[in-house]
Amino acid sequence: MRLMWKSVDKMRCFRKRSMFPFLGFLITFLLFFNLYMDDGYVLEAEKRQLGETLMHSANSERYVHTFRDLSNFSGTINVTYRYLAGIPLPRKKYLTIGLSSVKRKKGNYLLETIKSIFDQSSYEELKEIVVVVHLADFDLVWCENLVQEITRKFAHHIIAGRLLVIHTPEEYYPSLDGLKRNYNDPEDRVRFRSKQNIDYAFLLNFCTNLSHFYMMLEDDVRCSRNFLTALKKVITSREGSYWVMLEFSKLGYIGKLYHSKDLPRLAHFLLMFYQEMPCDWLLIHFRGLLAQKDVIRFKPSLFQHMGYYSSYKGAENKLKDDDFEEDSIDIPDNPPAGLYTNINVFENYDATKAYSSIVDEYFWGKPPCTGDFFVIIFNKSTKISRIKIVTGTEDRQNDILHHGALEVGQKSVETKQGRQCTSYITLGEFKGGNIEVNNVDHKIGFDIECVRIVVTASQKEWLIIRTISLWTTQPVSQLKK
Repeated sequence: MRLMWKSVDKMRCFRKRSMFPFLGFLITFLLFFNLYMDDGYVLEAEKRQLGETLMHSANSERYVHTFRDLSNFSGTINVTYRYLAGIPLPRKKYLTIGLSSVKRKKGNYLLETIKSIFDQSSYEELKEIVVVVHLADFDLVWCENLVQEITRKFAHHIIAGRLLVIHTPEEYYPSLDGLKRNYNDPEDRVRFRSKQNIDYAFLLNFCTNLSHFYMMLEDDVRCSRNFLTALKKVITSREGSYWVMLEFSKLGYIGKLYHSKDLPRLAHFLLMFYQEMPCDWLLIHFRGLLAQKDVIRFKPSLFQHMGYYSSYKGAENKLKDDDFEEDSIDIPDNPPAGLYTNINVFENYDATKAYSSIVDEYFWGKPPCTGDFFVIIFNKSTKISRIKIVTGTEDRQNDILHHGALEVGQKSVETKQGRQCTSYITLGEFKGGNIEVNNVDHKIGFDIECVRIVVTASQKEWLIIRTISLWTTQPVSQLKK
């Protein structure tokens, strides 16, 4: 009789363990048949392939996926993930947005964060993103309840392949006991930040092959409108330059952009040093080891921290990014170009820094003379709709261009001094050190090859060109070489 009851108890435990992944699969399966075939966001070929995959999953339990040997590191990551909602589409997207979330003692902002990502994206932008949520808590009941909420509120996005929810079983985590007490942190703090490093490592590992770029966010974030379009403009403007991490927020792990090809190495790096220091410190070391010496952070910030209670003990966290702007669509395009000037440059404040949207970068030159110039020569001619140039800074308000003109040119030719335009027309004069011209494409009858600033009177003051902002009439994707 006692043996019989033990057998019954084992069956109950087995059913309890089996119910969680089964429910996740069942929810996805039912959502597919009820909603997916009517979703116009997904290509028909993708619908057929996803449908076949789901049908195959019912018989073979292929709702888990294993990753092995993702980099040349000596160690390997061998993790089996549970799909709790959605499965990846076969077509690579432009951007993956990764979120890792655990149960908080106070508040939960994950649903608001997911909603902000989708609400702030246009129809076209939604086609190019996939959001991966890693529910990294070991409380399976909490995970199951949250998955049900997510599938109820975001069923359409799950079915369209824009939202995946995954879980890494606890048995794949290294020991979280007896960890190093670096920085005199208490044991529970060390455990929290060490586990967080592993959570992110497993998330990065999963996202490696989903898209061309990867954006790291926290689970308590608000997004600016059309943030993907803004990201694309920045990525296009950085074409040909080396970078490991671009930053679109100055807070924590929010708004950190990577090439997807670097994710395996970053995942290994976080696992190797998971107990040494917090994740944001490790990210800085990773960037430096891959030879990106300086922070490359852009303004305005595209993401804002909105959580009031931290995921660590429910402590208050009132941090806000004062560079955040809700509407980011006004970010300039600044198509790829070469920049030249005959003004004497001070130290390393070279001409290219006036064309950058990186925080605290600008051109700084010694006092210019009549006839001196600062010219931008595009890699290819383009239609410009708006030009805005700002000189001087808050700290050096007199280092402005006191007398100058803005010109646009065409018919570029190669000369001993480099490529130059042979024909220019004047758009306007600087006033108070600044100039802004709208509807440029309506005022001139040619595609622009050069934009030139000409000094029309000598000055004693030095010259800071803080920002040169150009907006085009062409989609960002067409501005690439």
